[in-house]
Amino acid sequence: MTYRVCFVCTGNICRSPMAESVFRARVREAGLDELVEVDSAGTGGWHEGDGADPRAVAVLEDNGYDSAHTARQFRASWFSRLDLVVALDAGHLKALRRLAPGGDDADKIRLLRSYDSAVGDDLDVPDPYYGGMDGFEECLEMVEAASEGLLAAVREHVEGRVA
Repeated sequence: MTYRVCFVCTGNICRSPMAESVFRARVREAGLDELVEVDSAGTGGWHEGDGADPRAVAVLEDNGYDSAHTARQFRASWFSRLDLVVALDAGHLKALRRLAPGGDDADKIRLLRSYDSAVGDDLDVPDPYYGGMDGFEECLEMVEAASEGLLAAVREHVEGRVA
């Protein structure tokens, strides 16, 4: 049975596609790509059908990640097929909890940086959209740091399913 993870930010052109690409690479490196499906979406539909922000693409490609992406809006109906919904900041967390049809669905939502043991109280990945390349590079660093803990958590669930 496939374990499904969806990363969610505002417009699905910066943070969530970066998280999707990084985590998909971690899943592949761990040999779990047959067991784990990774995608992303936005809380809003402003950019549906667009590719990722060119700055996100550049940072991903410069660091050896796949940058293929088409933006889409998260739908409440998706909760039933997802195992984990990963929000990139507290605003996304709140929006997703409002969308969740039930308590079991709301329990599937987590903040990405909650998987980074080195992080303090600020669990938001700042939106790099209105800044320069340094914001996209910082976003990538935060995503990479949290991806190791997220991979460990997902591996635990996946191994529990196949045991």
